[in-house]
Amino acid sequence: MGFGIETIRDAARRIEGRVRATPLLSSPVLDELTGAKVLVKAESLQLTGSFKIRGALNTLRSLTDAERDAGVLAFSTGNHGQAVAASAQMTGARATVVMPQDAPRIKVEGVRWWGGEVVFYDPATQDREEVGRDLVHERGLTLVHPYDDVRVMSGQGTVGLEIVDQLREGGHSPDAVVVPCSGGGLSSGVFEAVRDAHPGVTPFVVERDGYPKMARSLASGRVEKVPAVPVFLDAIGSPTVGRHTLDALSRHPVDPLTVTDDEARVAMREAFRTLKLVVEPGGSAALAAVLAQRERFAGQTVVVVASGGNVDASVYADVLTG
Repeated sequence: MGFGIETIRDAARRIEGRVRATPLLSSPVLDELTGAKVLVKAESLQLTGSFKIRGALNTLRSLTDAERDAGVLAFSTGNHGQAVAASAQMTGARATVVMPQDAPRIKVEGVRWWGGEVVFYDPATQDREEVGRDLVHERGLTLVHPYDDVRVMSGQGTVGLEIVDQLREGGHSPDAVVVPCSGGGLSSGVFEAVRDAHPGVTPFVVERDGYPKMARSLASGRVEKVPAVPVFLDAIGSPTVGRHTLDALSRHPVDPLTVTDDEARVAMREAFRTLKLVVEPGGSAALAAVLAQRERFAGQTVVVVASGGNVDASVYADVLTG
């Protein structure tokens, strides 16, 4: 199965009416702060608290009845797991979710609320994909990969379709689109959709400082890995990227950026202050990059994806008061 604008449009039809069309927000205060026209796609307001429901639901609605009846498995730091659990509930399937034992509590509770079974693993000594593969084999489950699946990528691309429609409605012509990057599912989908309508826009991926796996993969042309360690920016903490996502992103002139934990904290505070928007650490990465590199985006119209808002209350309180 190929990946492109038509598979994204198919995904939009498949999930229509089952996910939220999230707003594209702006603030004159944020514009003054950055020196740019910043438009924030608020996927933190999405069902399950992140964009992940789009790709998960598109995938589950693409399965055969037999595959759904047998159950599905996801491995996730939390957002993908919640999305798969919710999609399973919507489609009458059972979901098992492999999560790190230090996953944010709000994400573990979210998986369980949607009816998913949580299986913990130790990221210091175990590989989540190996744990997942063993369960798939033992239980006869169907794996719903967090990013390296054309169905998932196409579902995430519906974020980009909405952005295009909202830009048109607002009379905006974007100069840049900035997206947090973990395994590459969201960025590959968004860039494919937005650049179909705006081929001159510059696409930026944002990764953790010191762990630029997608930047390295784009440079080498092969899938690169980084150490799997507990991170504040857990939503973009995947230790590797996907083969399909790398191929998709290689079609575009992607400019990679990185952000630090402290830059993410600043972005979380500014999202709250200027937009009244709760954004989790990894979900704030794109806004963090624009705030930290103002000179790079000054005078431009910049679309920023705020990819999720699932942050533990204690962590969020520390960020806001820090």
